[in-house]
Amino acid sequence: MTKKQKTQFINLDNAREEEQKLVMKDVAEAEHCPFCRENLCKYHKQPILKETKFWIVTKNQWPYKHTKHHFLLIYKVHAVSLSDLSPTAGQELFELITEIEQSFKIKGGGLAMRFGDTDYSAGTINHLHVQLIEPDLDSPDFVPVRIKIGGEKTKA
Repeated sequence: MTKKQKTQFINLDNAREEEQKLVMKDVAEAEHCPFCRENLCKYHKQPILKETKFWIVTKNQWPYKHTKHHFLLIYKVHAVSLSDLSPTAGQELFELITEIEQSFKIKGGGLAMRFGDTDYSAGTINHLHVQLIEPDLDSPDFVPVRIKIGGEKTKA
């Protein structure tokens, strides 16, 4: 077992890419949430595709391998729990998902919503967000996209 690398906003143990780990170390040292609106552009280099009353839509800076599309829908208010999500924000979320599906002609895929304790969600960032993923079945070395839920058991 290894020691946890977790702060209020970041869980480095769940980062998948080396570049992502480096960026997240900077975020952890700054002690703020990289998904909150005022910090997003400091760390996230993908353009914002759409911003609504409740959500920011962008592409994932570190998409899962073998994906054709990997979008992030980030709740604009800092929230961790599903109970922090208003019904109106939930409705707007599904309207956005439908819009993205149609605009990008997504044939199929999956949704993953990261919420709550990152030891359980396996998220790197402790801020409510949704991932909309379409696999790239035409990739010559395609293997199915697997989404991890639940972190490794480690010592505190």
